[in-house]
Amino acid sequence: MTARLIDGRAVAADLRAALHSRIAGLGLTPGLAVVLVGDDPASAVYVRNKDRAAHSVGIAARTHRLPQATGEAELLALIAALNADDGVDGILLQLPLPAHLDASRAILAIDPAKDVDGLHPLNAGKLLAGNPSLAACTPLGVMKLLAAIDAAPAGKRALVLGRSVLVGRPLAALLTNADATVTLAHSRTRDLREECRRAEILVAAVGRAEMVRGDWIAAGAVVIDVGINRTADGRLVGDVAYDEALAVAGALTPVPGGVGPMTIACLLENTLTAALARRAL
Repeated sequence: MTARLIDGRAVAADLRAALHSRIAGLGLTPGLAVVLVGDDPASAVYVRNKDRAAHSVGIAARTHRLPQATGEAELLALIAALNADDGVDGILLQLPLPAHLDASRAILAIDPAKDVDGLHPLNAGKLLAGNPSLAACTPLGVMKLLAAIDAAPAGKRALVLGRSVLVGRPLAALLTNADATVTLAHSRTRDLREECRRAEILVAAVGRAEMVRGDWIAAGAVVIDVGINRTADGRLVGDVAYDEALAVAGALTPVPGGVGPMTIACLLENTLTAALARRAL
């Protein structure tokens, strides 16, 4: 058995094309403000990719680059100015922030209507209540990948490995809202391998290279690998042992080229969603 590969690049390209058509047809230009603090190379590359993708679909993106030593008052003042700017529909605070800044406080300062990363407590609460407005981008991307291969979660056993506020918790809520029976597993879960083996949909989001081995996966399961890790020899690998999973799973996302492209595409979709809601369209 060889797993079907889930091509996140292709699904993301289709989503971007659809967004471009919608935006052109609406005759509006949504505005996205990205806030980047410090000089983390990976964050800088990611922000450039977001800018390029935004402009390709007709979204006006602007990145606000602040130095590493930026204080909390300066960061919060910029967020307040973006909240008040009518030309800005979405605000994305690039994480992680430098250690001296409180990410939770900065996220709380973002207008929930412009919170295109879906991390503000108000948006997180709406998601848990089953009435999401702006959902976290990576979990939203995972749901779209499942839809792209007709792997409807309804009635299935789904396991999310990792309980972060960025991925694990919001994804568990999205899967629950889609009528899956969800287990949210983590480092304290007993018999973790056996819990994973029960899942028909297994999502790995722990940030540990190749933690999920082939014998953790049920035959024919859909495996979504959110992790991206660089090994000592410079390779990019996921949280799932790819070659082992390929021989067992029914469908599998590669790393890179799986979930990553969907995160940016869903950020763009959230920006359009925020723009339409702000204009009551």
